[in-house]
Amino acid sequence: MSAASCLLSEDQFLCSICLDVFTDPVSTPCGHNFCKNCISHHWDISERCQCPMCNKLFETRPELHINTLFSEMVSQFRRKAQQKVSQKRHQLIDPEENLEGRMCMKHNKPLELFCKTDQTCVYVLCSVVDHKTHEFVPMREEYEGKKAELGKTEAEIQQMIQKRRLKIQEIKKSVKMSKDAADREKAEGVQVFTALKESVDRRLNELIKEIEDKQESTEKQAEGFIKDLEQEISELMKRSSEVEQLSHAKDHLHLLQSFSSLKAAPTTKDWTEVSIHPPSYEGTVVRAVDQLKATLSKDMKKLFEAELKRVQQYAVDVTLDPDTAHPYLILSDDGKQVHCGEEENDLPDNPERFSLFLCVLGKQSFSSGRFYFEVQLTDKTKWFLGVCRESVNRKEEITLSPEKGYWTVAELDKNIYVALQDFPVRLLLQSDPEKVGVFVDYEEGLVSFHDVDDAALIYSFTGCSFTEKLYPFFCPCDNDDSGVNSAPLIICPVNQ
Repeated sequence: MSAASCLLSEDQFLCSICLDVFTDPVSTPCGHNFCKNCISHHWDISERCQCPMCNKLFETRPELHINTLFSEMVSQFRRKAQQKVSQKRHQLIDPEENLEGRMCMKHNKPLELFCKTDQTCVYVLCSVVDHKTHEFVPMREEYEGKKAELGKTEAEIQQMIQKRRLKIQEIKKSVKMSKDAADREKAEGVQVFTALKESVDRRLNELIKEIEDKQESTEKQAEGFIKDLEQEISELMKRSSEVEQLSHAKDHLHLLQSFSSLKAAPTTKDWTEVSIHPPSYEGTVVRAVDQLKATLSKDMKKLFEAELKRVQQYAVDVTLDPDTAHPYLILSDDGKQVHCGEEENDLPDNPERFSLFLCVLGKQSFSSGRFYFEVQLTDKTKWFLGVCRESVNRKEEITLSPEKGYWTVAELDKNIYVALQDFPVRLLLQSDPEKVGVFVDYEEGLVSFHDVDDAALIYSFTGCSFTEKLYPFFCPCDNDDSGVNSAPLIICPVNQ
């Protein structure tokens, strides 16, 4: 019997219904074996009585008998399997380790293979039952591969750690530089704003004193009225009490005799036209602010001058790029001036050249840091000025907006100034600028325009996102019918 069981493969000791080792195996008339409970339950829930293996149909439900010979073979298989598992547990597994995690839950045998398809460890028998078409390798082979992979991963991780440590040092250095600059800026800001605050506080105290004096006068007048009214109320309440007592008298004679002795009504004031007229505060704050503006004018001038000097230290030498100039534009030999001509120049239509808009770019590009340049606008009535990104469309109609890659301000007509956001923003300037400074902080995402002569801020684009090269942008516009706008835009030296 032992020899017979050795001739059978392990999967032949598995019930085809529960896929586990047979329990109380029985045979059907067609010769197939099943667990007694498995085949009985199968027929209990089936409409027809047939073999699950060959589908042979039985007209009546067969009487099942335990297959004595096969049952003994199954018992021997179980004993050998348990004996083998017991030997492996003693030989291969540290008794302190988790035995359950190393055993196949279905067959109660050690895991020996690695299923690459399901990425899980399995017992040998699982490879022919539950993972028939999957790819397998010995666990030891997969272990060595994974260990080598972990070694490579560890090296990569260490390299990444080192790079990040260097990046931390770089960031800390940048933070230190930023802090030093911030401390200097704060010290200057504290000095300027302390003076401004003192002026504001002084004028605010004067404003509050003026308002409180008016309110105090109103309250005193109201207190006098209230005191007189309360006195009259007291007199009237006394008379009301006497009248009420007499009105409840039931003795006719007493009421008639006492009525004539009632006190005469107290003398009262006609309050109909009496009222409190709150003082007018209209214009009080506006007047105070106007006075404050006059007081702060000199201090503000100093503040703007300091800001202008700060950005002027980033001055760069900008020259015009003839390869980008529209054919109607005329550039000076030194590349510092541009104006619109009367005729179109015969120029090659290279990809960098603007074809439909009267503009030209600077030769110099900037993709980091800060830079500043100044442009003379004397006698100009129309112009556009700013920066643009390298990839702007140069062959079609242009929409000057940050979305399209342009950060510019302009004079559209005499004294009509705008900042060209997605929707133009009208600028109300104190005076017509004759020299405009353009400052860019690439990392900060800032483009600001300054009236150099008045040391005043014209406009700032903030929160910009720069991802490519930026070029200075110039447009002198056409000359009008009368030639009024024929003066050139002039890139001029920065005098700090």
